[in-house]
Amino acid sequence: MPMNDRVAYYPGCSLEGLAVEYDVSTRAVCRALGLSLVELNDWNCCGSSPASLYDPMLSATLAGRNLLLAQEARLDTVMTPCPGCLKALKGAIKTRDAHPQALAQALGRPLSERVHAVSVLQLLYEKVGPGALAQAVRRSFDGLPVVPYYGCLLTRPQAVAGFDDPENPVSMDRLLEAVGCAVADFPFKTECCGATSAMTRSDIVVRLSGRLLDMARRLGARAIIVACPLCQQNLDLRQAQAEKAMGTRFGIPVFYLTQVIGWAVGLPAQDLGLDKLIVPGKGVLPDPEPTEPSES
Repeated sequence: MPMNDRVAYYPGCSLEGLAVEYDVSTRAVCRALGLSLVELNDWNCCGSSPASLYDPMLSATLAGRNLLLAQEARLDTVMTPCPGCLKALKGAIKTRDAHPQALAQALGRPLSERVHAVSVLQLLYEKVGPGALAQAVRRSFDGLPVVPYYGCLLTRPQAVAGFDDPENPVSMDRLLEAVGCAVADFPFKTECCGATSAMTRSDIVVRLSGRLLDMARRLGARAIIVACPLCQQNLDLRQAQAEKAMGTRFGIPVFYLTQVIGWAVGLPAQDLGLDKLIVPGKGVLPDPEPTEPSES
């Protein structure tokens, strides 16, 4: 993965609203692990799904402008925590490779082939890695049973994502194992939670998310770990609705990967937005008093 010491950071719209805890925990974790994030100046919305459905070139232009901002800042890699934003950025890169002149005309200048986009998961996995992360742990999760939930976009389609296995990804599993979690083999790790259907068909979201929560419980998971704002909201915010619809209680907290890693490396709760969870994580997270990092 081509990358300078500094990485361009594209938060995206969700991380300035309902997923602000994903933003603050991402910044805090990267800082703690020695990764220098440079937020793109004057970044714009990637267009999300509506732009690509309306006009693929519009989508490529909206996302491409953010890539161009990184290029102008002399940063080769753009990192975004949101899988939807990542898909848009990578889609713009595909358009650059297939139709460079058309995209250059829309953007007003060519987009360099050196500019690439990665998720925060890929950044942490490839730039830090499980081994170095394990050395930085100050609060081990001591075998806490969890399930990693990648969602349907983070590693798919493979031709666009270009990272991990599209059907059975393991990068998040390895990072969670590095901080002491006991990671269950979650068969629904790339199934859809309902995504944006929450806006118009909340019943679909309740059914799909309830299915995920039920399987997590069957596997003995005490927490679900995610890397997507929509996935977190559907599993956390609507968990009570799923409980009512299914006549049961789950009580499973849904953490962002960055929150789990941040807690493991000794960051305080306020730096990770842990108070934003609807289903509280108290009693699941290990002792708040961090120990010294391992030297082994």
